[in-house]
Amino acid sequence: MERKYSKFLFRSKAEEFNKFLLPAKIKSIQEIMNLSGADLQRLTNLSRTDVQYLLRAISGALRKNSVLTALQLFQDRNHNTSQHQKLSLGCPILDSLLQGGIPLAGITEIAGESSAGKTQIGLQLSLSVQYPYKYGGLESGAVYICTEDVFPNKRLQQLIEQQPKARANISPDVVQKIKFGSGIFVEHAADLETFHECITKRINLLVSRGMVRLVVIDSIAALFRCEFAAKDSILKAKYLQIFGAKLHKLSSKFRVPVVCINQVTDTMDEKGGAAQSSPGCATKRVVPALGITWSNQLLMRLMASRRTDQPLAANDTPHQGRSALRTLRVVFAPHLPPSFCYYAVNLEGVKGIKETPPNL
Repeated sequence: MERKYSKFLFRSKAEEFNKFLLPAKIKSIQEIMNLSGADLQRLTNLSRTDVQYLLRAISGALRKNSVLTALQLFQDRNHNTSQHQKLSLGCPILDSLLQGGIPLAGITEIAGESSAGKTQIGLQLSLSVQYPYKYGGLESGAVYICTEDVFPNKRLQQLIEQQPKARANISPDVVQKIKFGSGIFVEHAADLETFHECITKRINLLVSRGMVRLVVIDSIAALFRCEFAAKDSILKAKYLQIFGAKLHKLSSKFRVPVVCINQVTDTMDEKGGAAQSSPGCATKRVVPALGITWSNQLLMRLMASRRTDQPLAANDTPHQGRSALRTLRVVFAPHLPPSFCYYAVNLEGVKGIKETPPNL
């Protein structure tokens, strides 16, 4: 993003703009795109028409082809579209499970019971997005929306301190240059009205200026738990569709992955008892909350579960004394088969386990 803006302008125009931009110490595309039109006018003394021309020229060149045909997608051997680009989870084993990471376009859900590690994955993604593209990041920040609990700032600071060790494959100089704490914007939305304003105004502004390339919602179910009674199922479904459409529009327009953390509910078998679990799941069967209406809004659903019957291996140091083995399972995704892998949560973050633990 630190490319010169002049390469996207006619030579005569570039020379003209240099007279105004250089005195304002604006030298790169990122600096221009992070400013509103009014800010550019104020800092550079350019006319409104010139500012609009400058923004159109740069955004048009960066966007290139805004519409792709099915044939172009099929022939995309260079993997330039959002269908091929992914956001790394910061762990090679977890990235392998998802064939590269989280897709840039669409809503990804991470569902699971309490203590399954959902928030830990959300925090790790908020750090991973800030890394350079060559390391699976998007060179931008993240918005973390809390809907019920206080943002886990203490845990975030632990993860930031452990980044040189957690990402040992990256040069320490690269890690030290990233100001992780400054790249995470925390929002609190305890009701639907606040949440609606958050995603349509504040987040849209951050994303449009290039300051954010990831949205994490923790959790989506908490917004609907107390707002609707059982008789309000139709109204509830309508709101789910509205929010799903707005999040999809935000994600597809700016190629920003949206990760929604969701809670689960127990399911019962025909005899009224707890249903049996499938391989890779916890000891009881659970389903994500919010039903089929919300499921239809998702591109990918992941299920995180925690096994209390399996300790970690000796070389896996647990975080804060937790020694339970965890499972991340692909429930559905258009580009992935149903599969799962084991992982642990330690001081450094979320870490996949390559070998299958014994007695499983």
